[in-house]
Amino acid sequence: MREDFLQSGFGVRFEWGPTGARHLSREVSCLVVVDVLSFTTSVSVAVEAGTRVFPYPWRDGTATAFAEQMDARLAVGRRSVSTDTPWSLSPAALRRAPFAARLVLPSPNGSAISAAADDTTVVVAACLRNGTAVGAWLAEQGYGTAERPVGVIAAGERWPDGSLRPALEDLLGAGAVLASLDIHGNGRTSLSIEAGTVATAFTASPDLAADVLASASGRELIDGGFPEDVAIATEVDASAVVPVLVGGAFVAATG
Repeated sequence: MREDFLQSGFGVRFEWGPTGARHLSREVSCLVVVDVLSFTTSVSVAVEAGTRVFPYPWRDGTATAFAEQMDARLAVGRRSVSTDTPWSLSPAALRRAPFAARLVLPSPNGSAISAAADDTTVVVAACLRNGTAVGAWLAEQGYGTAERPVGVIAAGERWPDGSLRPALEDLLGAGAVLASLDIHGNGRTSLSIEAGTVATAFTASPDLAADVLASASGRELIDGGFPEDVAIATEVDASAVVPVLVGGAFVAATG
């Protein structure tokens, strides 16, 4: 892989999807996953409530076995929620569901990106709800410098053929983190042109909630009967919790 494509020399980098995450994870000290509709928004809601969230990249029979292995509840698809299985990738459903101390959250995008990092790379879950808090935490931890580079990954969605579909909501969520890190870095951070442009897109938006509502992914969820999920995802800076992957589960950062 050419160093040009890895944005080498910059302390703060931006890429798309699981493939971008796999390439950058070899080059950075911290990987920030952004999947606004809805993996990382759901992680923020669950971790905020005190749940340990185990990401899992496949929603199939192996997820059930993994949940049993982790002694955790299993989140199901949005339309599979029932009295017996009230947890799902829907942040609205998670708010209504009984408290689960441990939860497996399958997601082909957010979870797959989380799994792309090796054991030495710190993984953080970010969204519009906690973007400013994540950026500030990264700066406090010294990330974003040449010595401790960070990669911010917008998950995106999938076209029917399985290829990556860049998603506006994830670009804006990544921009929230990048803009905050740039401000709180107090000149110590160096953003690649890709990262800087994404940060500018976030700060230039006159109405983030309206942008996400009108986006393709936002309209898809609303038309599918899940407007609450979009509403929760656009609670900009409602949370100060920074979910960090520790021992295979997202938990709230303590320092």
